[in-house]
Amino acid sequence: MSELHIIRYTPSYQTDFVRLNSGWIRTYFRPETSDLEVFSDPEGKIIKPGGQIFLAVDGQGTCIGCCALIRHEAATFELAKMAVAPERQGSGAGRLLGEAALAYAREQGATKVFLEGNIRLEASIRLYRKLGFTEVPLGEVVYDRCNIKMEIDWKR
Repeated sequence: MSELHIIRYTPSYQTDFVRLNSGWIRTYFRPETSDLEVFSDPEGKIIKPGGQIFLAVDGQGTCIGCCALIRHEAATFELAKMAVAPERQGSGAGRLLGEAALAYAREQGATKVFLEGNIRLEASIRLYRKLGFTEVPLGEVVYDRCNIKMEIDWKR
């Protein structure tokens, strides 16, 4: 795990961000309109509105994972677009990415971070629980594929 470094997004990583996320989405579901919008303009859709994208890069400089933190309100963020290359799953990259995103959210004054997922992706749900997320009522979701909503509420 020491060979992995978490860095922030630059446009040179757009292809990796799209590749990693398209991979898992196409394996289990299908890309939706909102996926395609984010993939075409990660800076405009995520970073410029106050969010951030984190990348896990190995010792050879290869991007093996990513996740996004999307600002919804001044103190509310969404953890989204988390993906780790299949051959590197279990390396600890997902946990490092999640920890980096949560630390950034706190630095930005967040009181709540939520995510929308699918219970079919059991390893990701286990990771989210380890990071401190708890299940909350689903409510409205952005993606058809989502059937679970989880959050961390630091106001409690």
